[in-house]
Amino acid sequence: MKVLRLSLAGFGVVGQGLVELLNRKQEYLRQAFELDVRLVGVGNGHHGFIYHEEGLNLPTLLDLGAQPGRPLVNYPGAHHHWGTILKGIEKTSADILVEATSTNLRDAEPGLSHITTALRMSTHVVTANKGPGALAALDLLALARQQGVQLRMESTVMAGTPVLSTIREGMAGASIQSVRGILNGTTNYILTAMAGGRAYDEVLAEAQAQGYAETDPTADVEGYDALAKTLILAALVFNQPLKPEQVARHGITAITPADLQQADHAGKRIKLLGSIQRVGDKLEASVALHSLPLADPLARIDGATNALVIQSDTLSEVTITGPGAGATQTAQGLLADIIACAQ
Repeated sequence: MKVLRLSLAGFGVVGQGLVELLNRKQEYLRQAFELDVRLVGVGNGHHGFIYHEEGLNLPTLLDLGAQPGRPLVNYPGAHHHWGTILKGIEKTSADILVEATSTNLRDAEPGLSHITTALRMSTHVVTANKGPGALAALDLLALARQQGVQLRMESTVMAGTPVLSTIREGMAGASIQSVRGILNGTTNYILTAMAGGRAYDEVLAEAQAQGYAETDPTADVEGYDALAKTLILAALVFNQPLKPEQVARHGITAITPADLQQADHAGKRIKLLGSIQRVGDKLEASVALHSLPLADPLARIDGATNALVIQSDTLSEVTITGPGAGATQTAQGLLADIIACAQ
């Protein structure tokens, strides 16, 4: 039985989703993978970082997380506590750091510092945080190789739906020519409902009530979330970093039910797509609305579902469809990466 020691940066929806999944799957991980997974450190931006050498009690952590405002330092029996996540990472040890703090597309902090510090300490990293991957993926991967550890970020593109591992490992050897996909479930949910004649504001409020959209939906509806995922795909699939300003970005706020219904009458569906195409030695990338014929595999992807179409020289077209958001779904992507690092 291999003991695998994890530290977790970020204890919000995704972080708590991972703890719940680890708690539920403890025996399964022992039997299927001979892994004794122990969470030794947890931190968030408000309460700092706690650490227990032998492993923290997962149900106790979940109870703490279920009580808003109750600090992590209230965990009974924590051996150590530091005021920031970064200090906790610097002062402790783990086999893998799981980075699940909030995405920041301005400078990728604090996640970028968390990941860089862990890699320099020769700690494997798995992350659901899109900022570091969008702004610095290739530099971080180079650092990981230099230190002899892995950096994996499956959860950053389509949550637990395996896109990056499918392309990088399952399609290894294929020359990828283009990728395009529905990368944001919130906008797809809104467009699907509006196609039925409903108003944007009404559907947005419904999406917020159901947890598909944040109170401030700007990242989703203005295309920034899809932009981040497009940048990650450019780096990890094409090995070519793009800057945000190199990707033409549009959202969905200007579209009307009439636009969608007109497309429907023409036998088409309007979707917000993140797209990358290889043109010579360069990449052309965009986040934009497209009017798709019904024969297109992305045209009938409705609701909060995500999908990606990959075109390559050996497999002409591969389409991956599945959940692209949600606490359990994102935690599954993190768990898959954790197991990959252990193996």
